[in-house]
Amino acid sequence: MSKENTTKLLLTFAIGLVIWFIPAPAGLKPQAMHMIAVFVATIAGFIMAPLPIGALALISVGLAGFLGVMKPAEALSGFGNATIWLIVSAFIFAKGFSKTGLGRRIAYVIMSKIGGNSLFLAYTMAITDVIIAPATPSNTARGGGILFPIIRSLCSAFGSEPGETGKKIGRFLIASCFHVNCVTSSMFVTAVAPNLLCTVLAKQSIGVEITWGSWAVACIVPGILAVILVPLLVYKIETPEIKNTPEAKEIAKQELEAMGPMSTAEKIVACVFVAALAMWATSSITKLNATMIAMVCIGVMLIGHAVEWSDVITEKGAWDTLFWMGGLMSLAGGLNKCGAIKWAAGSIGKSMAGVDGMMALAILCVIYMYSHYLFASMSAHVAAMYAAFAAVAVACGAPAGLTAMCLAVITGIMGSLTHYATGTAPIFFGAGYLSQNEWWKIGFIVSVLTFIIFLGVGPIWWKVLGIW
Repeated sequence: MSKENTTKLLLTFAIGLVIWFIPAPAGLKPQAMHMIAVFVATIAGFIMAPLPIGALALISVGLAGFLGVMKPAEALSGFGNATIWLIVSAFIFAKGFSKTGLGRRIAYVIMSKIGGNSLFLAYTMAITDVIIAPATPSNTARGGGILFPIIRSLCSAFGSEPGETGKKIGRFLIASCFHVNCVTSSMFVTAVAPNLLCTVLAKQSIGVEITWGSWAVACIVPGILAVILVPLLVYKIETPEIKNTPEAKEIAKQELEAMGPMSTAEKIVACVFVAALAMWATSSITKLNATMIAMVCIGVMLIGHAVEWSDVITEKGAWDTLFWMGGLMSLAGGLNKCGAIKWAAGSIGKSMAGVDGMMALAILCVIYMYSHYLFASMSAHVAAMYAAFAAVAVACGAPAGLTAMCLAVITGIMGSLTHYATGTAPIFFGAGYLSQNEWWKIGFIVSVLTFIIFLGVGPIWWKVLGIW
């Protein structure tokens, strides 16, 4: 371990120790204070990153059980949560898309139909992103692994490289594809792993249950609106010199010819994916569990050899997520059980006495969104702030259902703010088409639009749905 990481690790432990020995304030038991110490130290570790977050979560869970802050069964309870395994299953779905080439085929098919100009080319990537987002719980895998290579090769095909020629089309395509990727990350529970964490924290902190189907229906209107408007906004900011792109259709056709007809593996993944979406969307009627649906679908892919068992056990993203999210769920459950969340909400709520519930929610949402400038991980941000902010808003009188959804949908769109805000950002920024100042400028402008859409239009739609 480097000297810098050693210092960060020691500082992480020091934070936990300081809080551990602070006398518990009125209304809070010493055990709750110890639980807060472990949790805060864990989040501090996530932010400073002296070790991978999976390793930090495992250490925290082990210490919580070892020190008697939680019973062993409680400390390990998060790893048996069905929500965790839905995300793990979705990672395997994503493996099927990338391994079989189905994700690339979808993009090229759409491009061959509507890729006649630069704006429609951006919409090609946007539509592809929307299609594959429900089964890709990593915007990095989706945006960086499937969409970015296509976009980057197109830029080169049009002679648009980083630097002066980037204005031809590269700057626009890179920015548009990235920011739409942030939008799709907010559209489905399984579009990024932290969304699942939001659903768990919503249930634990304010008693609101958000299912896969209810999230998808809630976000379909603001999500589609944002997918339409974001490329248009980026087009206005970074208007490409190349307007018409008839070559794109030809490139897509050539790529499809090179890929040949759909393989059996692609057909299996496509059919299983459609079936999973249908069953997830109707689970409130059929009462089928979303995680069990996903596992059965993976079984079909394994039987059909669309993915192999070796693919499953080597899918690092799935197992890393299992460790860090399972650990966080255990710790969050401990915080809730010991009364720490309720106490924090009550204490902060008193300081906001007299503030209208809806106004309090609006203020908290703005803070929640733009405090992401301080985070390099959406997961760490959600873990640190979601439950507390939700509890405070509800304590001030905001509707629980509205609060849960407002904070949850911010998870994806806050990734647009900086070049380190989410895993996809360094990949697209690293292409070199935009400077840091330009990236932050576009990110802020887009964030205002998406915030207005999801937190302005969204609640109106959610009222119609009866969410609040």
